[in-house]
Amino acid sequence: MQSFEHSSPLPPLSSIERVCWTVVGWVLNGIYVGLLAVVAPVLIYRSLKLGKYRSGWSQKLWGSVPQLAPTNLDAPRYWLHAVSVGEVLLLQSVVAELQRRQPMAEIVISTTTATGHNVAQQKFPSCQHCYFPLDFTWAVRRAIARIQPTQIVLVELELWPNFIIAARRAKVPLSLINGRLSERSFRGYARLNFLSGPTGPLSFIGRILRCFDSISVQTPTYADRFIALGAMADRVRITGSVKYDRVETNRSNVRTQNLRSALGLSVHETVFVAGSTQETEELAALHAWCEARQVFPQLRLILVPRHQERFEEVARLVIAEGHALIRRSKLDDGSTALSRDAVILLDTLGELSDCWGLADFAFVGGSLTKRGGQNMIEPAGYGAAVCFGPNTLNFRDIVENLREREAAVVVEDDNDLAGTILNWLRHPSEARQLGQCAQEFVATQCGATTRTVDVLVGASKGEQLLRAA
Repeated sequence: MQSFEHSSPLPPLSSIERVCWTVVGWVLNGIYVGLLAVVAPVLIYRSLKLGKYRSGWSQKLWGSVPQLAPTNLDAPRYWLHAVSVGEVLLLQSVVAELQRRQPMAEIVISTTTATGHNVAQQKFPSCQHCYFPLDFTWAVRRAIARIQPTQIVLVELELWPNFIIAARRAKVPLSLINGRLSERSFRGYARLNFLSGPTGPLSFIGRILRCFDSISVQTPTYADRFIALGAMADRVRITGSVKYDRVETNRSNVRTQNLRSALGLSVHETVFVAGSTQETEELAALHAWCEARQVFPQLRLILVPRHQERFEEVARLVIAEGHALIRRSKLDDGSTALSRDAVILLDTLGELSDCWGLADFAFVGGSLTKRGGQNMIEPAGYGAAVCFGPNTLNFRDIVENLREREAAVVVEDDNDLAGTILNWLRHPSEARQLGQCAQEFVATQCGATTRTVDVLVGASKGEQLLRAA
Protein backbone atom coordinates (compact mmCIF):
# COMPACT_ATOMS: atom_id res chain seq x y z
CA MET A 1 0.00 0.00 0.00
CA GLN A 2 1.13 3.54 -0.68
CA SER A 3 2.33 5.82 2.10
CA PHE A 4 0.83 9.31 2.28
CA GLU A 5 0.59 12.56 4.14
CA HIS A 6 -2.48 14.73 4.50
CA SER A 7 -2.89 17.26 1.68
CA SER A 8 -3.51 20.96 2.26
CA PRO A 9 -7.15 22.08 2.59
CA LEU A 10 -9.07 22.77 -0.61
CA PRO A 11 -9.48 26.44 -1.61
CA PRO A 12 -12.95 27.96 -1.15
CA LEU A 13 -15.38 28.05 -4.08
CA SER A 14 -15.04 31.07 -6.33
CA SER A 15 -17.99 33.41 -6.89
CA ILE A 16 -18.57 31.97 -10.36
CA GLU A 17 -18.48 28.41 -8.98
CA ARG A 18 -20.97 29.30 -6.26
CA VAL A 19 -23.40 30.75 -8.80
CA CYS A 20 -23.02 27.76 -11.12
CA TRP A 21 -23.59 25.25 -8.34
CA THR A 22 -26.61 27.20 -7.11
CA VAL A 23 -28.19 26.88 -10.56
CA VAL A 24 -27.24 23.19 -10.78
CA GLY A 25 -28.66 22.60 -7.30
CA TRP A 26 -32.09 23.94 -8.20
CA VAL A 27 -32.12 22.02 -11.46
CA LEU A 28 -31.40 18.87 -9.47
CA ASN A 29 -34.14 19.81 -6.99
CA GLY A 30 -36.62 19.87 -9.88
CA ILE A 31 -35.43 16.50 -11.13
CA TYR A 32 -35.65 14.98 -7.65
CA VAL A 33 -39.19 16.33 -7.11
CA GLY A 34 -40.24 14.78 -10.41
CA LEU A 35 -38.70 11.43 -9.52
CA LEU A 36 -40.27 11.53 -6.06
CA ALA A 37 -43.69 12.18 -7.60
CA VAL A 38 -43.25 9.18 -9.93
CA VAL A 39 -42.22 6.74 -7.17
CA ALA A 40 -44.59 8.11 -4.50
CA PRO A 41 -47.39 5.61 -5.30
CA VAL A 42 -44.94 2.71 -4.95
CA LEU A 43 -43.60 4.09 -1.65
CA ILE A 44 -47.12 4.54 -0.29
CA TYR A 45 -48.14 1.04 -1.35
CA ARG A 46 -45.07 -0.56 0.21
CA SER A 47 -45.52 1.50 3.35
CA LEU A 48 -49.13 0.31 3.77
CA LYS A 49 -48.58 -3.26 2.58
CA LEU A 50 -45.09 -4.09 3.87
CA GLY A 51 -44.53 -1.50 6.58
CA LYS A 52 -41.51 -0.06 4.76
CA TYR A 53 -40.44 3.59 4.40
CA ARG A 54 -42.42 4.80 7.40
CA SER A 55 -39.72 6.40 9.50
CA GLY A 56 -37.35 9.35 9.25
CA TRP A 57 -39.19 11.44 6.69
CA SER A 58 -38.74 14.77 8.49
CA GLN A 59 -34.99 14.13 8.57
CA LYS A 60 -34.91 12.98 4.94
CA LEU A 61 -37.09 15.69 3.41
CA TRP A 62 -36.28 18.67 5.62
CA GLY A 63 -32.92 17.85 7.18
CA SER A 64 -34.46 17.83 10.68
CA VAL A 65 -31.63 15.76 12.15
CA PRO A 66 -30.64 16.15 15.83
CA GLN A 67 -29.51 19.66 16.72
CA LEU A 68 -26.04 19.33 18.22
CA ALA A 69 -24.10 21.91 20.20
CA PRO A 70 -21.12 23.58 18.50
CA THR A 71 -17.92 21.58 18.49
CA ASN A 72 -14.70 22.66 20.19
CA LEU A 73 -11.09 22.33 19.15
CA ASP A 74 -10.42 19.40 21.46
CA ALA A 75 -13.36 17.27 20.33
CA PRO A 76 -13.67 16.69 16.58
CA ARG A 77 -17.11 15.64 15.38
CA TYR A 78 -17.17 13.03 12.61
CA TRP A 79 -20.30 12.53 10.54
CA LEU A 80 -20.05 9.02 9.05
CA HIS A 81 -22.63 8.03 6.43
CA ALA A 82 -23.39 4.35 5.74
CA VAL A 83 -26.24 3.55 3.34
CA SER A 84 -27.51 0.30 4.84
CA VAL A 85 -26.64 -2.68 7.02
CA GLY A 86 -23.53 -3.77 5.15
CA GLU A 87 -21.90 -0.36 5.33
CA VAL A 88 -22.94 0.09 8.98
CA LEU A 89 -21.23 -3.16 9.95
CA LEU A 90 -18.17 -2.17 7.94
CA LEU A 91 -17.82 0.96 10.10
CA GLN A 92 -17.31 -1.02 13.31
CA SER A 93 -13.54 -1.24 12.99
CA VAL A 94 -13.26 2.38 11.80
CA VAL A 95 -15.32 3.76 14.70
CA ALA A 96 -13.40 1.64 17.22
CA GLU A 97 -10.06 2.90 15.91
CA LEU A 98 -11.24 6.53 15.83
CA GLN A 99 -12.42 6.27 19.44
CA ARG A 100 -9.16 4.62 20.47
CA ARG A 101 -7.08 7.43 18.98
CA GLN A 102 -9.41 10.31 19.83
CA PRO A 103 -11.42 9.41 22.96
CA MET A 104 -13.03 12.86 23.05
CA ALA A 105 -14.28 12.66 19.45
CA GLU A 106 -18.02 12.80 18.81
CA ILE A 107 -19.39 10.50 16.13
CA VAL A 108 -22.66 10.82 14.24
CA ILE A 109 -23.76 7.91 12.04
CA SER A 110 -26.37 8.40 9.35
CA THR A 111 -28.08 5.76 7.23
CA THR A 112 -30.56 5.67 4.37
CA THR A 113 -32.59 2.57 5.23
CA ALA A 114 -34.62 1.72 8.32
CA THR A 115 -32.80 -1.59 8.79
CA GLY A 116 -29.47 0.21 8.60
CA HIS A 117 -30.70 2.73 11.15
CA ASN A 118 -31.78 -0.03 13.54
CA VAL A 119 -28.46 -1.86 13.25
CA ALA A 120 -26.53 1.40 13.76
CA GLN A 121 -28.41 1.98 17.02
CA GLN A 122 -27.57 -1.55 18.16
CA LYS A 123 -23.91 -1.53 17.15
CA PHE A 124 -23.03 2.05 18.14
CA PRO A 125 -24.95 2.94 21.31
CA SER A 126 -22.43 5.67 22.22
CA CYS A 127 -22.90 7.52 18.91
CA GLN A 128 -25.59 9.87 17.61
CA HIS A 129 -27.85 8.42 14.90
CA CYS A 130 -29.95 9.97 12.13
CA TYR A 131 -31.27 9.43 8.64
CA PHE A 132 -29.31 10.86 5.72
CA PRO A 133 -31.16 13.77 4.07
CA LEU A 134 -32.44 13.41 0.53
CA ASP A 135 -30.34 15.43 -1.90
CA PHE A 136 -32.50 18.58 -1.87
CA THR A 137 -30.53 21.77 -1.31
CA TRP A 138 -32.63 22.85 1.68
CA ALA A 139 -32.43 19.44 3.39
CA VAL A 140 -28.67 18.93 3.06
CA ARG A 141 -27.80 22.49 4.13
CA ARG A 142 -30.04 22.29 7.18
CA ALA A 143 -28.68 18.87 8.17
CA ILE A 144 -25.07 20.06 7.98
CA ALA A 145 -25.93 23.23 9.94
CA ARG A 146 -27.64 21.22 12.69
CA ILE A 147 -24.93 18.57 13.08
CA GLN A 148 -22.01 20.98 12.63
CA PRO A 149 -19.45 18.27 11.78
CA THR A 150 -15.74 18.95 11.65
CA GLN A 151 -15.47 16.22 9.02
CA ILE A 152 -17.92 14.28 6.83
CA VAL A 153 -17.05 10.72 5.84
CA LEU A 154 -18.93 8.83 3.10
CA VAL A 155 -18.57 5.06 2.76
CA GLU A 156 -17.70 3.31 -0.52
CA LEU A 157 -19.48 5.42 -3.19
CA GLU A 158 -22.03 8.08 -2.31
CA LEU A 159 -21.93 10.94 -4.82
CA TRP A 160 -24.91 13.17 -4.00
CA PRO A 161 -24.09 16.49 -5.73
CA ASN A 162 -26.12 18.89 -3.57
CA PHE A 163 -24.85 17.34 -0.36
CA ILE A 164 -21.23 17.40 -1.50
CA ILE A 165 -21.45 21.01 -2.65
CA ALA A 166 -23.19 22.01 0.60
CA ALA A 167 -20.31 20.49 2.56
CA ARG A 168 -17.80 22.35 0.40
CA ARG A 169 -19.70 25.64 0.87
CA ALA A 170 -19.70 25.07 4.63
CA LYS A 171 -15.91 24.40 4.47
CA VAL A 172 -16.34 20.97 6.08
CA PRO A 173 -13.59 18.50 5.04
CA LEU A 174 -15.13 15.69 3.01
CA SER A 175 -13.68 12.18 2.78
CA LEU A 176 -14.62 9.00 0.99
CA ILE A 177 -13.45 5.76 2.61
CA ASN A 178 -13.30 2.17 1.40
CA GLY A 179 -13.97 3.58 -2.05
CA ARG A 180 -14.98 1.24 -4.80
CA LEU A 181 -15.95 1.93 -8.40
CA SER A 182 -17.06 -0.99 -10.53
CA GLU A 183 -16.43 -0.95 -14.27
CA ARG A 184 -20.16 -0.54 -14.85
CA SER A 185 -20.41 2.45 -12.50
CA PHE A 186 -17.27 3.95 -14.02
CA ARG A 187 -18.76 3.85 -17.51
CA GLY A 188 -21.99 5.38 -16.23
CA TYR A 189 -20.28 8.27 -14.45
CA ALA A 190 -17.95 8.85 -17.40
CA ARG A 191 -20.97 9.67 -19.56
CA LEU A 192 -21.63 12.69 -17.31
CA ASN A 193 -18.22 14.08 -18.30
CA PHE A 194 -18.83 13.74 -22.02
CA LEU A 195 -19.11 17.48 -22.71
CA SER A 196 -15.54 18.37 -21.79
CA GLY A 197 -13.73 15.37 -20.33
CA PRO A 198 -12.89 14.72 -16.66
CA THR A 199 -11.18 18.06 -15.97
CA GLY A 200 -12.86 20.47 -18.36
CA PRO A 201 -15.15 23.36 -17.40
CA LEU A 202 -18.31 21.29 -17.97
CA SER A 203 -17.04 18.17 -16.24
CA PHE A 204 -19.88 17.35 -13.83
CA ILE A 205 -18.53 14.26 -12.02
CA GLY A 206 -14.96 15.53 -12.18
CA ARG A 207 -15.95 18.71 -10.35
CA ILE A 208 -17.89 16.72 -7.76
CA LEU A 209 -14.88 14.49 -7.08
CA ARG A 210 -12.60 17.51 -6.78
CA CYS A 211 -14.66 18.61 -3.77
CA PHE A 212 -13.24 15.70 -1.72
CA ASP A 213 -10.31 16.35 0.58
CA SER A 214 -9.44 12.66 0.44
CA ILE A 215 -10.62 9.58 -1.44
CA SER A 216 -9.41 6.32 0.14
CA VAL A 217 -9.94 3.37 -2.17
CA GLN A 218 -9.62 -0.40 -1.95
CA THR A 219 -7.44 -1.19 -4.99
CA PRO A 220 -5.15 0.46 -7.56
CA THR A 221 -7.80 -0.25 -10.22
CA TYR A 222 -10.37 1.79 -8.31
CA ALA A 223 -7.82 4.57 -7.81
CA ASP A 224 -7.19 4.75 -11.56
CA ARG A 225 -10.92 4.95 -12.24
CA PHE A 226 -11.52 7.77 -9.77
CA ILE A 227 -8.62 9.74 -11.22
CA ALA A 228 -9.84 9.09 -14.78
CA LEU A 229 -13.20 10.59 -13.78
CA GLY A 230 -11.49 13.78 -12.58
CA ALA A 231 -10.45 13.24 -8.96
CA MET A 232 -7.18 14.93 -8.01
CA ALA A 233 -4.45 12.30 -7.97
CA ASP A 234 -2.82 13.70 -4.82
CA ARG A 235 -6.12 13.25 -2.92
CA VAL A 236 -6.56 9.57 -3.85
CA ARG A 237 -5.08 7.00 -1.47
CA ILE A 238 -4.96 3.22 -1.81
CA THR A 239 -5.73 1.96 1.68
CA GLY A 240 -7.21 -1.48 0.99
CA SER A 241 -10.61 -2.78 2.01
CA VAL A 242 -11.78 -2.19 5.58
CA LYS A 243 -14.03 -5.23 5.20
CA TYR A 244 -11.07 -7.52 5.75
CA ASP A 245 -10.20 -5.94 9.11
CA ARG A 246 -13.58 -6.57 10.70
CA VAL A 247 -13.68 -10.19 9.57
CA GLU A 248 -13.69 -12.68 12.43
CA THR A 249 -11.55 -15.77 11.85
CA ASN A 250 -12.01 -17.57 15.17
CA ARG A 251 -14.98 -19.94 15.12
CA SER A 252 -14.81 -20.17 18.90
CA ASN A 253 -15.70 -16.51 19.43
CA VAL A 254 -18.39 -15.92 22.03
CA ARG A 255 -21.08 -14.62 19.67
CA THR A 256 -20.83 -17.57 17.30
CA GLN A 257 -20.80 -20.07 20.15
CA ASN A 258 -23.83 -18.40 21.74
CA LEU A 259 -25.64 -18.62 18.42
CA ARG A 260 -24.68 -22.29 18.06
CA SER A 261 -26.11 -22.99 21.49
CA ALA A 262 -29.31 -21.04 20.79
CA LEU A 263 -29.89 -22.95 17.56
CA GLY A 264 -29.20 -26.31 19.21
CA LEU A 265 -26.35 -27.20 16.86
CA SER A 266 -23.73 -29.75 17.86
CA VAL A 267 -20.08 -29.07 17.06
CA HIS A 268 -20.06 -32.44 15.31
CA GLU A 269 -22.83 -31.56 12.84
CA THR A 270 -22.05 -30.47 9.31
CA VAL A 271 -23.72 -27.12 8.58
CA PHE A 272 -24.64 -25.58 5.24
CA VAL A 273 -25.36 -21.82 5.46
CA ALA A 274 -27.04 -20.01 2.57
CA GLY A 275 -26.64 -16.33 3.46
CA SER A 276 -27.65 -12.95 2.00
CA THR A 277 -30.07 -14.80 -0.26
CA GLN A 278 -32.49 -13.23 -2.72
CA GLU A 279 -35.76 -14.57 -4.09
CA THR A 280 -35.34 -18.02 -5.73
CA GLU A 281 -32.02 -18.66 -4.00
CA GLU A 282 -33.61 -20.04 -0.83
CA LEU A 283 -35.43 -22.61 -2.97
CA ALA A 284 -32.15 -23.53 -4.68
CA ALA A 285 -30.50 -24.03 -1.27
CA LEU A 286 -33.46 -26.11 -0.05
CA HIS A 287 -33.28 -28.40 -3.06
CA ALA A 288 -29.50 -28.79 -2.70
CA TRP A 289 -29.95 -29.64 0.99
CA CYS A 290 -32.69 -32.18 0.25
CA GLU A 291 -30.60 -33.91 -2.39
CA ALA A 292 -27.56 -34.04 -0.12
CA ARG A 293 -29.58 -35.41 2.81
CA GLN A 294 -30.53 -38.48 0.81
CA VAL A 295 -26.89 -39.53 1.20
CA PHE A 296 -25.85 -37.48 4.28
CA PRO A 297 -28.96 -37.13 6.48
CA GLN A 298 -27.00 -35.35 9.24
CA LEU A 299 -26.48 -32.19 7.13
CA ARG A 300 -28.09 -29.07 8.65
CA LEU A 301 -29.31 -26.03 6.69
CA ILE A 302 -29.47 -22.38 7.81
CA LEU A 303 -31.17 -19.83 5.55
CA VAL A 304 -30.40 -16.12 5.98
CA PRO A 305 -32.40 -13.88 3.60
CA ARG A 306 -30.76 -10.61 2.66
CA HIS A 307 -33.81 -8.45 3.38
CA GLN A 308 -35.85 -8.32 6.56
CA GLU A 309 -39.15 -7.92 4.72
CA ARG A 310 -38.72 -11.38 3.17
CA PHE A 311 -38.45 -13.30 6.45
CA GLU A 312 -42.15 -14.26 6.46
CA GLU A 313 -42.08 -15.18 2.77
CA VAL A 314 -39.12 -17.53 3.28
CA ALA A 315 -40.73 -19.09 6.37
CA ARG A 316 -43.83 -19.88 4.31
CA LEU A 317 -41.65 -21.31 1.53
CA VAL A 318 -39.89 -23.73 3.87
CA ILE A 319 -43.18 -24.98 5.29
CA ALA A 320 -44.76 -25.24 1.82
CA GLU A 321 -41.84 -27.45 0.77
CA GLY A 322 -42.79 -29.81 3.57
CA HIS A 323 -39.96 -29.09 6.04
CA ALA A 324 -40.03 -28.40 9.75
CA LEU A 325 -38.86 -24.88 10.59
CA ILE A 326 -36.87 -23.29 13.40
CA ARG A 327 -37.02 -19.49 13.46
CA ARG A 328 -34.27 -17.71 15.34
CA SER A 329 -36.66 -14.94 16.39
CA LYS A 330 -38.93 -17.47 18.14
CA LEU A 331 -36.30 -19.22 20.23
CA ASP A 332 -36.13 -16.81 23.14
CA ASP A 333 -39.63 -17.72 24.37
CA GLY A 334 -38.72 -21.43 24.57
CA SER A 335 -41.76 -22.52 22.53
CA THR A 336 -39.82 -23.97 19.57
CA ALA A 337 -38.62 -27.57 19.52
CA LEU A 338 -35.07 -27.85 18.18
CA SER A 339 -35.59 -30.71 15.75
CA ARG A 340 -32.47 -31.89 13.94
CA ASP A 341 -34.52 -32.43 10.78
CA ALA A 342 -35.68 -28.81 10.66
CA VAL A 343 -34.48 -25.98 8.47
CA ILE A 344 -33.18 -23.02 10.50
CA LEU A 345 -34.25 -19.52 9.44
CA LEU A 346 -32.06 -16.74 10.81
CA ASP A 347 -34.73 -14.03 10.83
CA THR A 348 -32.89 -11.48 12.96
CA LEU A 349 -30.70 -8.52 12.08
CA GLY A 350 -26.95 -8.30 12.57
CA GLU A 351 -26.26 -12.01 13.23
CA LEU A 352 -25.18 -13.19 9.78
CA SER A 353 -21.52 -12.39 10.52
CA ASP A 354 -21.63 -14.66 13.55
CA CYS A 355 -23.62 -17.30 11.68
CA TRP A 356 -20.96 -17.74 9.00
CA GLY A 357 -18.77 -19.12 11.81
CA LEU A 358 -21.14 -22.10 12.01
CA ALA A 359 -20.76 -22.93 8.32
CA ASP A 360 -18.77 -25.85 7.01
CA PHE A 361 -20.20 -25.03 3.58
CA ALA A 362 -21.29 -21.50 2.61
CA PHE A 363 -23.35 -20.25 -0.32
CA VAL A 364 -23.25 -16.45 -0.69
CA GLY A 365 -26.46 -15.12 -2.20
CA GLY A 366 -27.33 -12.39 -4.66
CA SER A 367 -25.19 -14.31 -7.13
CA LEU A 368 -27.68 -16.65 -8.82
CA THR A 369 -29.83 -13.58 -9.43
CA LYS A 370 -28.91 -10.29 -11.11
CA ARG A 371 -28.11 -8.59 -7.79
CA GLY A 372 -24.36 -8.71 -8.44
CA GLY A 373 -23.44 -10.78 -5.39
CA GLN A 374 -22.95 -10.13 -1.69
CA ASN A 375 -19.94 -10.05 0.62
CA MET A 376 -18.10 -13.38 0.59
CA ILE A 377 -15.21 -12.23 2.79
CA GLU A 378 -16.81 -13.23 6.10
CA PRO A 379 -17.35 -16.95 5.37
CA ALA A 380 -13.90 -17.01 3.76
CA GLY A 381 -12.40 -15.60 6.97
CA TYR A 382 -13.87 -18.44 8.99
CA GLY A 383 -12.37 -20.97 6.61
CA ALA A 384 -15.69 -22.26 5.28
CA ALA A 385 -15.81 -23.90 1.88
CA VAL A 386 -17.32 -21.00 -0.07
CA CYS A 387 -19.38 -21.01 -3.24
CA PHE A 388 -21.45 -18.42 -5.07
CA GLY A 389 -23.18 -17.96 -8.39
CA PRO A 390 -21.73 -16.39 -11.56
CA ASN A 391 -23.23 -12.92 -11.01
CA THR A 392 -20.73 -11.28 -8.67
CA LEU A 393 -20.06 -7.98 -10.43
CA ASN A 394 -20.17 -6.03 -7.15
CA PHE A 395 -17.28 -8.08 -5.75
CA ARG A 396 -15.26 -8.78 -8.88
CA ASP A 397 -11.83 -8.09 -7.35
CA ILE A 398 -12.48 -10.29 -4.33
CA VAL A 399 -13.84 -13.09 -6.51
CA GLU A 400 -10.82 -12.92 -8.81
CA ASN A 401 -8.45 -13.10 -5.84
CA LEU A 402 -10.28 -16.06 -4.31
CA ARG A 403 -10.45 -17.96 -7.57
CA GLU A 404 -6.77 -17.32 -8.37
CA ARG A 405 -5.92 -18.96 -5.03
CA GLU A 406 -8.40 -21.82 -5.58
CA ALA A 407 -10.20 -20.59 -2.48
CA ALA A 408 -13.82 -20.55 -3.75
CA VAL A 409 -16.10 -22.26 -6.24
CA VAL A 410 -18.50 -20.69 -8.74
CA VAL A 411 -21.79 -22.58 -9.19
CA GLU A 412 -23.62 -21.93 -12.44
CA ASP A 413 -27.16 -22.84 -11.38
CA ASP A 414 -29.32 -24.73 -8.87
CA ASN A 415 -28.15 -28.15 -10.04
CA ASP A 416 -24.51 -27.11 -9.84
CA LEU A 417 -25.06 -25.90 -6.26
CA ALA A 418 -26.48 -29.29 -5.29
CA GLY A 419 -23.60 -31.09 -6.99
CA THR A 420 -21.03 -28.90 -5.24
CA ILE A 421 -22.48 -29.57 -1.78
CA LEU A 422 -22.57 -33.32 -2.49
CA ASN A 423 -18.98 -33.25 -3.72
CA TRP A 424 -17.80 -31.52 -0.54
CA LEU A 425 -19.63 -34.05 1.61
CA ARG A 426 -18.03 -36.91 -0.29
CA HIS A 427 -14.57 -35.29 -0.27
CA PRO A 428 -14.29 -33.39 3.04
CA SER A 429 -10.52 -32.92 2.72
CA GLU A 430 -11.09 -31.00 -0.52
CA ALA A 431 -13.61 -28.74 1.23
CA ARG A 432 -11.21 -28.13 4.13
CA GLN A 433 -8.38 -27.23 1.73
CA LEU A 434 -10.66 -24.75 -0.05
CA GLY A 435 -11.57 -23.12 3.25
CA GLN A 436 -7.98 -22.97 4.44
CA CYS A 437 -6.89 -21.20 1.25
CA ALA A 438 -9.72 -18.67 1.68
CA GLN A 439 -8.80 -17.98 5.29
CA GLU A 440 -5.12 -17.51 4.44
CA PHE A 441 -6.04 -15.01 1.71
CA VAL A 442 -8.15 -12.93 4.12
CA ALA A 443 -5.27 -12.85 6.61
CA THR A 444 -2.98 -11.26 4.00
CA GLN A 445 -5.38 -8.36 3.37
CA CYS A 446 -5.62 -6.83 6.86
CA GLY A 447 -4.54 -3.31 7.87
CA ALA A 448 -6.88 -1.07 5.87
CA THR A 449 -8.57 0.34 8.99
CA THR A 450 -5.31 1.76 10.33
CA ARG A 451 -4.45 3.35 6.98
CA THR A 452 -7.98 4.74 6.59
CA VAL A 453 -8.04 6.31 10.05
CA ASP A 454 -4.58 7.79 9.41
CA VAL A 455 -6.20 9.79 6.61
CA LEU A 456 -9.25 10.83 8.66
CA VAL A 457 -7.28 11.89 11.71
CA GLY A 458 -4.88 13.84 9.49
CA ALA A 459 -7.79 15.72 7.95
CA SER A 460 -9.27 16.35 11.39
CA LYS A 461 -6.02 17.79 12.72
CA GLY A 462 -5.68 19.97 9.64
CA GLU A 463 -9.16 21.37 10.20
CA GLN A 464 -8.44 22.02 13.88
CA LEU A 465 -5.32 24.01 12.96
CA LEU A 466 -7.30 26.08 10.46
CA ARG A 467 -10.01 26.82 13.03
CA ALA A 468 -7.45 27.74 15.66
CA ALA A 469 -5.83 30.16 13.22
